[in-house]
Amino acid sequence: MTRTDRSVMMDARALARALQRMAVEVLELNHGTENLVLIGIQRRGVELAERLGKLIEKDEGVEVPRGAIDITLYRDDLATIGPKPVIGETHLPGDLTGKHAVIVDDVLYTGRTVRAALDELADFGRPRRISLCVLVDRGGRELPIQADIVGKQVKCGPGDRVDVLIEEVDGREEVSLVKGGGPGSGGTS
Repeated sequence: MTRTDRSVMMDARALARALQRMAVEVLELNHGTENLVLIGIQRRGVELAERLGKLIEKDEGVEVPRGAIDITLYRDDLATIGPKPVIGETHLPGDLTGKHAVIVDDVLYTGRTVRAALDELADFGRPRRISLCVLVDRGGRELPIQADIVGKQVKCGPGDRVDVLIEEVDGREEVSLVKGGGPGSGGTS
């Protein structure tokens, strides 16, 4: 791959601005913080949910409960992962019944990761509402799933990849489009 195959779509400042806007949109969608729960999909969605929660706390002075889900065992392609899938932690802040659960992820692509997250959330109660908040919507849906809140929409071909790098996981901040790079770490949701 040549260096020209990768183009930066969001640098650290653009990513921070997008998250600030997304935090405001979460508050508007929920009409405040009452019964709001942010749930990040493992891996980068968890860190993004944490950041959104901190931004909301800074603006509203209210701590928003946060959780994390790992959808590995709920995937419809689990058999293709191999005999020993790596399973991350799922922890939610109590029963979700009557809550507005906002699922947070880095990239929305096919919709299959979100479908798995919805299946898993059903095991933790019956939320009043479930919304989806993603940093990047790259199009290419295979399921009828759309995000309620999007940081950036990007048009990608099926052979392209969106890479989301965040400080907590990758040591730097950047969202890049890699032409012909395959689905990649941030392009399979």
